[in-house]
Amino acid sequence: MLKYFDFEKEIELIDKSIIENENISKNSNEKNLLNQKKDKILKKIYTSLNAWQKVQVARHPNRPHSLDYINYIFTDFISLHGDKKFADDLAIVGGIAKINSRSVIVIGTEKGNSMESRIKHNFGMAKPEGYRKAQRLMKIAEKFNLPIITFVDTAGAFPGKEAEERGQSESIASSIALSLKIKTPIVSVIIGEGGSGGAIALATADRVLMLEHSIYSVISPEGCASILWRSTDFTQMAAETLKLTSADCLKFNIIDEKIDELFGGAHRHPEEQATLVKKALISNLDYLTNNNIENIVNNRKEKYLNITASI
Repeated sequence: MLKYFDFEKEIELIDKSIIENENISKNSNEKNLLNQKKDKILKKIYTSLNAWQKVQVARHPNRPHSLDYINYIFTDFISLHGDKKFADDLAIVGGIAKINSRSVIVIGTEKGNSMESRIKHNFGMAKPEGYRKAQRLMKIAEKFNLPIITFVDTAGAFPGKEAEERGQSESIASSIALSLKIKTPIVSVIIGEGGSGGAIALATADRVLMLEHSIYSVISPEGCASILWRSTDFTQMAAETLKLTSADCLKFNIIDEKIDELFGGAHRHPEEQATLVKKALISNLDYLTNNNIENIVNNRKEKYLNITASI
């Protein structure tokens, strides 16, 4: 069942009217009028979302996750498992796939879409073995001259004691370092939450794309509020202050491209949204694969040096 936000009350009432009133369901004209009214309201709402509302949309439980995009966009996907050192972390999924007959390596953080699958994927919060699995897949990509596509949707790396004991910070840093020097094109898409170093480990790329209603920040609004104001009552203010929206990130050159979302958000139109993402991926892959790999790597390094220099 679709979850409605507090700013979608009108939409919820219209949907309930359509479902509950059998006469409306049978009367196509009346139903069409209600749907037109609904689309008009959705357009009005989703063209004026504030930062906190975008945070809520980015976290919607029905928002498409990495595995959804992999299933919609790619063919012949073969999942690869394990880091060859400790375990297989299901918070990060990946493997070999084809996009329009072009072979690529796909890596993504996966949150899951039910309580069972969320526990299985640890809510998209990867442990060191997850980032080391990502590194293993990146090396395979370099060995066989395959472009890398990453999907980012995580609140952050797993903060538990066992993760720290196994070298969480080192694994994130190693993933970033490898991404900077790997000799193959990398395109990253932030599809939901892009939280802290856990996101950057997979978003250090030649081209970083971001869905319109996704977020990308060094810390969650709740975490920021608890540190700066020592109260989560200031969460909405923190969301505004963090400049975490796609428009903000594009303005500050943190990302390279914003992918528009259909009115109502990606969670209402998963297949159509995947089509838009696929189009953006193909366009960026075409651009990168037509360039010399040495130039690509040098430009990638320069890009991130410039980001750090401007902070």
